[in-house]
Amino acid sequence: MVEISLCSDRALPVNAEGPSQSALHSGPEGTTLHSRRKHANSPLAIMKSRSALQETGDLRIRAATASDCAGLIALDEEVTGLAKRQYWKELFTRSKSRRRSPRFILLAEANKQIVGFIVGEIRAWEFGEPACGWVFAIQVRPKTRLKGVATELFQALCEAFRDAGITKVRTIMARGNHLVLSFFRSQGMMAGPFIELETNLD
Repeated sequence: MVEISLCSDRALPVNAEGPSQSALHSGPEGTTLHSRRKHANSPLAIMKSRSALQETGDLRIRAATASDCAGLIALDEEVTGLAKRQYWKELFTRSKSRRRSPRFILLAEANKQIVGFIVGEIRAWEFGEPACGWVFAIQVRPKTRLKGVATELFQALCEAFRDAGITKVRTIMARGNHLVLSFFRSQGMMAGPFIELETNLD
């Protein structure tokens, strides 16, 4: 498990049920997320770099809507080789109904084409821990990599978490996924306090 502390200086109260509901959604689906970059002491601020696409004004980060589902399915299939249509449809359906554990589906657009996405969620008292942000998935179109798209997506998600009063972000990945591991470490993430255990059911 990899985690990062956001070092928020304006965290909102978080109760046993999760963060304050009024802080969870800063705007409607489809609106552009503008990063304010106010947290100069956080690992994100220390290690951030403006993406090449963002510098030219060609990159837009926004919340995904149901109309983006087909494009996200296509990008996911391009990167992973698997067409997870039912998974994505259920993801959007569940996201609309979630109140206690809000989910964020953000995408990156360049020249009106989806070039990346990130999926995160706020969960409270998982493994006995207070509310924190979880990153479940991040993908960038291969031809658009090394241009800072993943960094912009990750920072936008962290901003959404921070605005909800969250001060810690976690994720889990396969040990052999060195590409993704290197990316998260470049964002200031490091090993957390948990050990993942599993077993096969006959």
